Amino acid sequence: MDIIFYIILPLIGLILGWIIRWLYARVQLSSSEQKAERIKQDAAKEAEAKKKELILETKDQLLRERNQQEKEFRERRSELQRFERRLLQKEDNLDSKIGLLEKQMQAVTDRESNIEKKEAILAGQEKEWQRKLEKVSGLSAADAKKLIIESLESEAKQDAQTILNKIEQEAQLAAEKKAREILVSTVQRIATDVSSEVTIASVSLPNDEMKGRIIGREGRNIRTLETLTGVDIIIDDTPEAVVISCFDPVKKEIAKIALERLIIDGRIHPARIEEIVQKVKKEINQTIFEEGEKVLFDLGIHNMSPEGIRSLGRLHFRTSYGQNVLQHSKEVAIIASLIASEVGANKAITRRAALLHDIGKGIETNSDSNHAELGMEAAKKMGEDARIINAIGSHHNDIEPSCIESIIVQIADAVSAARPGARRETIDNYIKRLENLEKIAIDFPGVDKAYAIQAGRELRIIVNNETVNDEQASELCKTIAKKIESELRYPGRIRVTIIRETRIVEYAR
Repeated sequence: MDIIFYIILPLIGLILGWIIRWLYARVQLSSSEQKAERIKQDAAKEAEAKKKELILETKDQLLRERNQQEKEFRERRSELQRFERRLLQKEDNLDSKIGLLEKQMQAVTDRESNIEKKEAILAGQEKEWQRKLEKVSGLSAADAKKLIIESLESEAKQDAQTILNKIEQEAQLAAEKKAREILVSTVQRIATDVSSEVTIASVSLPNDEMKGRIIGREGRNIRTLETLTGVDIIIDDTPEAVVISCFDPVKKEIAKIALERLIIDGRIHPARIEEIVQKVKKEINQTIFEEGEKVLFDLGIHNMSPEGIRSLGRLHFRTSYGQNVLQHSKEVAIIASLIASEVGANKAITRRAALLHDIGKGIETNSDSNHAELGMEAAKKMGEDARIINAIGSHHNDIEPSCIESIIVQIADAVSAARPGARRETIDNYIKRLENLEKIAIDFPGVDKAYAIQAGRELRIIVNNETVNDEQASELCKTIAKKIESELRYPGRIRVTIIRETRIVEYAR
C-alpha cells in the first residue's frame, strides 16, 4: 500500500505541474496577444499620423515649388519683355544708321566723281606745265629726272658716309672702352713680386783668410769649383766677399750654395768640393721640379710632361728686365685667363699657352734658335695643342697668330711687361727712349714741339696751325705712330696726341 502511495503521489505531482504550466502558458499567451494587439493598434495610429504629416509636408512642398516656378516664370517673362524692347530699339537704330550710311555712300560717290573730274583737269594742266618747263629749261623730263636722281644719290652717299664715320667712331670708342675695362680689371686682380736681373752673385766670407783657402794650393780649389759649376769666381780686394759671375742663373745658384756650404763646413779641398757640388745639383734639380709643379698646381693645369715641368722650374732662376720669368709666365697665364673669360675664348687653352709662352728660356740647348722657336719645338714634343704651339711661336710675332687664344697671349704678355713696377729700366735707357720718341716727331715738317710724357707712354705733339690743317694733322698722327712702331721697341703701347690750335690775342688799352 505504501508502495502504491509512493508511486501515485509523484504521478499526481507531475499531472498537477503540467496542468499549472499549461494554465500559465495560456495566461501568458493571452497577455502576449493583448500586448500585440495594443502594439498593432499603436502602430496603426502612428502610421496614420505620419501619413497625414507626410501628406501635409508634400502639399507644403508642392505649394512652395509652384510659387517658386511662378516667380521664375514672371522673372523670365519680364526679361523676355526687356530683351524684346532692346531688340526693337536696336532695330530702329539700325534702320536709322542704314539710312545715314546710304546718304554717306551717295556723298562719297558724288565726291569721287568730282575728284575724277578734277584729276582729269590736273593731268591736263600737269602736261601743259611739263611742256612749258621743258621748253624753258631746255631739258626733257627724263633728263631732269636723271639729274634729280644723281643729286639725291650724291646727297644720300654723303649722308651714309657721315653715318658710317659716326658709327665707326662710336664702335672704336666702345671697343677701346671695353678693352680698357678688361685690362684694368685684369691688372687690378693680379699682384706679383719684382726681382732684379743680375748676372753676378756675392758670397760673404767670415774673414779674408777664407779667400786663400778657397783658392787653395796653386789654385786647385778654385779651379775645381769653377770646372764643376761652370762659373767664374772673382776674388779681388773686396773685403770679406767673393763674387760669382755667370750668365746661367742655375749654375750661378749652384755655385753660390756650394760655396756657402763649403765655407760653413770649413773643409775645402777638391774631393769635398766635388761632393758638395753634386749634392747641391741634386737639390737644385729637385727645387726646379718642385717650382714647376707648384706653379702648375697654383694655376690648376694638369697633364704636363716631366720635361715640361723641369723647363718651367728652370724659369724660377731666370729674370728678364728685372722680372722673374716664372712669375712673369704665371702672371701672363692669370691675365690671359681673365681676358679669355671676358671675350669668350677657351680659358684652359689660353691659360696653358700663356704659362708656356716663355718655356724656351728654360730649355738647355746649344741651338741658335730664339726662345719662341725653342718653345714651339718643346711644345710639339710634349704633344701640346696646335693653338698652344701657335701662341708660343707668335707671342713676339715671329709667326702669324692663327687663333684668338694666340692674340690674347700677346696682349697678356704685353700687359704683364708694361704694368707699373713690373720691370726695371736703367736711367740711361729710359732717357734715350724718351729722346728717340721726341726726335721722331720733331723730324716731321710742321711739328713745332714734341714732349714724351707719362714715362714715355704718351707723345704729345704741337703742330703749326698755319702749315698743318685738320686733315693733315690726322694723317700726320697716323704716320708718326707707324714710324714709332717700326723704329722703336717698347713694352705696351704709346699714345700719340697732336695738338693744333689757333690763338688770337688782342689788347684792350
